[in-house]
Amino acid sequence: MAKLKLDLHDIYNRGAVIDDELERVIQEAVEKRIKMVEIIPGKGSGQLKKRVLRFLDQKRIKKLYHRVEKDSRNFGRLFVHFRH
Repeated sequence: MAKLKLDLHDIYNRGAVIDDELERVIQEAVEKRIKMVEIIPGKGSGQLKKRVLRFLDQKRIKKLYHRVEKDSRNFGRLFVHFRH
């Protein structure tokens, strides 16, 4: 199954870049009809994960994907599932 992966470790402290990268990966998934995007905010304090979840919760973004799954074995990872 085709999936995209976005690792935020290197840009965790650059807010605008994070939003741009999230936007880019979601749009790419929609355009290429990819079923899943793996986003890795990392474990840290949990602030970055909360930021990613807030981004995904915006109305205009939420309508693009089917559901978000939190990895039960890895706190620092999320999966965004698409239904194309």
